[in-house]
Amino acid sequence: MAKKVAVIGAGVSGLASLKCCVDEGLEPTCFERTEDIGGLWRFKENVEDGRASIYQSVISNTSKEMSCFSDFPMPEDFPNFLHNSKLLEYFRIFAKKFDLLKYIQFQTTVLSVKKHPDFASSGQWVVVTKNNGKEQSAVFDGVMVCSGHHILPHLPLESFPGIQKFKGQYFHSRQYKHPEGFEKKRILVIGIGNSASDIAVELCKKAAQVFISTRHGSWVISRISEDGYPWDSVYHTRFKTQLRNAVPRIVVKWMMENGMNQWFDHENYGLIPQNKYLVKEPVVNDDLPSRILYGAIKVKSRVKELTETSAIFEDGTVEENIDIIVFATGYTVSFPFLEDLVKVENNMVSLYKFMFPPQLEKSTLACIGLIQPLGSIFPTIELQARWVTRVFKGLCTLPSERTMMEDIIKRNKKRIDLFGESNSQILQTNHIEYLDELAVEIGVKPDILSLLLKDPKLAVKLYFGPCNPYQYRLVGPGQWNGARNAIFTQKRRILKPLKTRAIKTSSTFPVSFLLKILGLLAIVVAFFSQLQ
Repeated sequence: MAKKVAVIGAGVSGLASLKCCVDEGLEPTCFERTEDIGGLWRFKENVEDGRASIYQSVISNTSKEMSCFSDFPMPEDFPNFLHNSKLLEYFRIFAKKFDLLKYIQFQTTVLSVKKHPDFASSGQWVVVTKNNGKEQSAVFDGVMVCSGHHILPHLPLESFPGIQKFKGQYFHSRQYKHPEGFEKKRILVIGIGNSASDIAVELCKKAAQVFISTRHGSWVISRISEDGYPWDSVYHTRFKTQLRNAVPRIVVKWMMENGMNQWFDHENYGLIPQNKYLVKEPVVNDDLPSRILYGAIKVKSRVKELTETSAIFEDGTVEENIDIIVFATGYTVSFPFLEDLVKVENNMVSLYKFMFPPQLEKSTLACIGLIQPLGSIFPTIELQARWVTRVFKGLCTLPSERTMMEDIIKRNKKRIDLFGESNSQILQTNHIEYLDELAVEIGVKPDILSLLLKDPKLAVKLYFGPCNPYQYRLVGPGQWNGARNAIFTQKRRILKPLKTRAIKTSSTFPVSFLLKILGLLAIVVAFFSQLQ
């Protein structure tokens, strides 16, 4: 008899988990508290308790080719960075293609997940749900928690003396939906993450003035990178990752700072990170620097105190007549239905590889998507789900509790060294390194050295090209016959939505390439001249 698995949530993590369960011959049942799929990416005008909430204009920060499911490329005509409605459309196509909706029980809230009385031997869970006021209980062999971590807002009002006297309006960014109603207002946005920057940029088009208050600053990058390609398809390559790991840390820091400042000097714009050598997630925003450049947004230091109508900042400056404060201060990790199985203590989530509670006698519960990679979360989620389902099935095994705890502590120390101790960095991890780590567990990491002999053209693509999700479908469990072709046709799908105007292809020899050849020849000539 196939093992029964409870999947909690029908967002991206839930849909990926459902497909992986089906692929492994498990019997999934997904519990979704709302009436539809999509989770975070399904915009609704009203904020709902217990559900992630986004503003109407949200666009993905990672590109379609780096964010798609590994055996299901997005349509060629889809733009490279997708509006939330377009991404939701892709999820609907995906769910229909693999017939996933039949496994989902909508408008069903999970009240509790508790160990079965004989858990020590069976590893089973008792899941209590509620639908239309009626409670039900069922036993499952495994549980995949896919409910996300953008639900409980972190609103540290105690850190803002005088907030109780402030006469204007204030709210968490979770409440923000669109810029209507903010016309001619003086608005203070607290925070410098992606949401804070997006909201500030959008509001400044209608507001009288927008201020961004940041404690630590941040690097800001554009979605557009070298030659106009998406930033992540240029940055996330195995070659560049290996290069960053091979050279001394001080060189990596210099390279990072130099690269980040190529677009604009962050110090001149008041955005330079306090500790500029931490490898923290950058803000992806194409408009923020220009809005600062013409004064629509002004960057301020940390808020020291609030009065009835003004904000006093750490550097002693004061901004008067503040009408609205938007707290873009992040979220708190919380899974109330799990009791104390998953919690944050001492600035650390105690989960083996961000998924498995190490203290369980049986590895039959896992969190999917409770992570913040420096890249697209979608391929990360999918690999997590592929590994978890194979663990549930008994095809992969986990190490001892002691070994898992040692790994958690070691990983946390490395995280703090790379990303810092900020609460916003608790779930941070390197992108390709973590993907490969999961791929090794499943047996799907491509062997590039071996491919150099068998398929050198593919090996070069894998090493120097974008580390796209298709790479993890070339070999091993879940192998997809279309993976190699998807890798070689990626550039076509990137360029397809851009080429909406028919033009004649230039036949002139690229000047930049000619200059490189001439430069190389000059070096060769100079070298041999030295020998004579």
